[in-house]
Amino acid sequence: MSRSIRTVFALSLALAAVGTLAPASAQTSLTGSQIVQTMGSAARAAPPGLSAALIRQAVQQHMIDNPGLPITWKPLELLNNLAQIDVQIQFALNSAIIRPESYSTIGSIADALHHPILGGYKFVVTGNTDTTGNRKDNLALSQARADAVVEALTTTFHVDPARVEAVGLGEEALEDVKNPKNPINRRVQLINIGKYLPGK
Repeated sequence: MSRSIRTVFALSLALAAVGTLAPASAQTSLTGSQIVQTMGSAARAAPPGLSAALIRQAVQQHMIDNPGLPITWKPLELLNNLAQIDVQIQFALNSAIIRPESYSTIGSIADALHHPILGGYKFVVTGNTDTTGNRKDNLALSQARADAVVEALTTTFHVDPARVEAVGLGEEALEDVKNPKNPINRRVQLINIGKYLPGK
């Protein structure tokens, strides 16, 4: 078994060990306190060792192993078992430029991340697309959009950059698998990936 396949398999096992939590529906208006309540109540659900780099590697391996198959994939499905919120962040068409009306949502996320209940945790921001367009381009666009949200959180709203990382999932983790072009698939997730350990 190659190292990359072992890594993906390890992610599958780690995520499979997590208890099931119902993911929040995508929303555009959440308060910081609502986010704290959702993210804090199940914060210990994240498996140890989960990181943005590991998720990115799993996505890349999935695309190599399944060329031309924009389908949901078990390790990425299992990310939905972690404490998280789904939100609709509005971007300019085919761009990573965040539309002004979405900054209030990002501000609410930042308020939550500054809250003492969530202060000891680390988070991944994932970008997701529907299946419109090229699969590889969708992955790149989703990464750019996740990067843009993280940049807004860390610069405009002063969230510690060591506590939040961006991951593009492209069309590899569809919310509505039966309707892959449904706009609900174009979403941003904030996922609690466990305790924040300074220096690690």
